[in-house]
Amino acid sequence: MSEFAEKVVLITGAGRGHGREIALAFSSLGAYIAANDINPINLDGTVDQIKTMGGIAEAFVFDVAKRMPIEGMVSQVLERFGRIDVLVNHASVQPNALAIDMDEWEFHRTIDVNLAGPFFSMQQVGRVMKEQAGGSIVNLISAYKPGNLQEGFSAFIASQAALVGLTQAAASEFCAYHIRVNALCQGAFGFGQMLLQGWDEHAYLNWIDSYPGVNLRDVPRMVSLVLYLCSQEASSLTGQIITV
Repeated sequence: MSEFAEKVVLITGAGRGHGREIALAFSSLGAYIAANDINPINLDGTVDQIKTMGGIAEAFVFDVAKRMPIEGMVSQVLERFGRIDVLVNHASVQPNALAIDMDEWEFHRTIDVNLAGPFFSMQQVGRVMKEQAGGSIVNLISAYKPGNLQEGFSAFIASQAALVGLTQAAASEFCAYHIRVNALCQGAFGFGQMLLQGWDEHAYLNWIDSYPGVNLRDVPRMVSLVLYLCSQEASSLTGQIITV
């Protein structure tokens, strides 16, 4: 039997992309999935897919940009499942606007979702895990784009850099409660995804060529790293920032 069997895994941003892949992976190992997203249509797709596979999942539609909705989400997860063993912070937004042009709402929305969201999620879930005498938290951090390709993503990159520091600081504070906090910096996993982040094909292919022999499109490998960080095998790892 898998060590994740009947464990409760809360995943923010589980309605799409890597969030959905991670939810499916944990479910395939017998975990109960508390799937969060702000988009109910995307979230229903994830939950329906898990249930079709014979897994157990519940949708929790909340905006994780503020403390009160997060507190409500955690309360509902506990009401449904009774505990939370793993938290994966995947939800993020990526506005594409130059710093000189970005309006105040876009900036605060980026910081609220990408930084305040993980902070208050770790706070609320951390209190649950403290009472349970342990747990595992993984923050997903998107890849920075090198050189001049960073134009238009200053607020986003600031939020991701801050999340690195938050991960390390939280790991130090949570260690006394046997709660591990790590981060996984996601690399490139296909041209389609990178297009959404503003890459052009020439830049993307040149970047891949700089890593000879490495398959940067291997999504399951990234998912496997999340599973590893939450496993007993990684029980001595906390405060780590792992870059794919």
